[in-house]
Amino acid sequence: MTAPAAQCPWHRRVRQHLGHSIKWRIVVVFVLLATAVAGVFVFGAQRAFAVGWRDAARPLLADYVAHLASEVTGGGPTPQLARAQALVQRLPVSLHISGPVLNWDSEPARHTDGEAHTAWTQAFNQRTADGHTLRFGIQASAVERRPRYFGMALFALLVVPMLAWLYLRRLLRPLDAIGAGAQRFGTGDFSQPIPVRHPGRPDELGQLANTINTMGQDISQMLDAKRALLLAISHELRSPLTRARLNAELLPEEGAAGPQRAALLRDLQEMGSLISDLLESERLASQHAALQRESTDLLALASSVLEDLRARHPQAAQVRIEAPADLPAWSVDAARLRLLLRNLLDNALRHGAEAPQPPTLRIARSGNGLVLTVRDHGPGVPDAQLQHLAQAFYRPDSARTRAAGGVGLGLYLCRLVAVAHGGSLVLRNAEPGLEAVVRL
Repeated sequence: MTAPAAQCPWHRRVRQHLGHSIKWRIVVVFVLLATAVAGVFVFGAQRAFAVGWRDAARPLLADYVAHLASEVTGGGPTPQLARAQALVQRLPVSLHISGPVLNWDSEPARHTDGEAHTAWTQAFNQRTADGHTLRFGIQASAVERRPRYFGMALFALLVVPMLAWLYLRRLLRPLDAIGAGAQRFGTGDFSQPIPVRHPGRPDELGQLANTINTMGQDISQMLDAKRALLLAISHELRSPLTRARLNAELLPEEGAAGPQRAALLRDLQEMGSLISDLLESERLASQHAALQRESTDLLALASSVLEDLRARHPQAAQVRIEAPADLPAWSVDAARLRLLLRNLLDNALRHGAEAPQPPTLRIARSGNGLVLTVRDHGPGVPDAQLQHLAQAFYRPDSARTRAAGGVGLGLYLCRLVAVAHGGSLVLRNAEPGLEAVVRL
């Protein structure tokens, strides 16, 4: 079992989001693209300034620095402190003077004797006639204002992908509706189509939703046509089957025709049961299936079902019924619950006929619900076939002989009866045997 989301490490949750969400992957692509564009721009700008602009501007800067040096010296050979201070206050430059007469630095905290300017400043040196060295550079306070622009650029770099994610989330929101609609259609609920944004001029996702809605309508119509055909055929077959049964009962019971009469009546009975099961399955599969609930003694109902099964399975008399002594009457559709118990017990008796132990029927309460458990001790069913057992007309390979089973409607009807009562049917291997658990 996987760990709950709250206990899952953050890096694993991030990987899960990236692995299962197109929206998050698109956001990551946007972030990487923005970072790459910013890096290419910065690198290109630096190269452009470092090569082309530097070569073009260096002569101009050198001439300007010579003009500044002349202003500091006042046209003479020796720098003047008052002029140097006035220049530094007027222009965003730093100045370091070293020589035999004057040693002064406009930014003593940043520079020390014998050290060059830092890498982010470019100094231009000028020597005076009396041996003083004037080193000009960019004022530190002017440079320190630049990180603010870097922070603004970084903030914009984060905000742009976030805005892109919000837009993509709104743009891809129809995918959630399409997924929910496909799940509804998969369960057989075609009453609510997938909503389409801007139905007059739909985009690609709107066209996809329209296509799935059309497919759902076509499937719904095909299912309705199939149900109508089954109901019509079943109703039409009842009359000739009834006449054939009456004619078969007129045959003499004694003599050579006796065995043929019994076999014919048995086959007609199976055909009649099949038609009844088909009609009942279509009624229960309908969205408007109505239950005739009444207070029912479950123990008496189960005993009656086993009494009816003794004609086909003599070992039905050995089936054990386990139920609490104070089990109250239950409000159920007695006819359909009888159908459920008949099919489950018939299935257990057929497949557990050669087992050393007889099948068991347990009736118990679970909270406000009812739990019916039927278990046989036969060979069981391969795990790969368990999930298909309650599907219509499905029979495992071991039940494809005439003696082993019908057409595959028994467990399907049991599941429909359980769902109609607001419950479920779960089939699992009990090792040995098969266990059917019905929750109502």
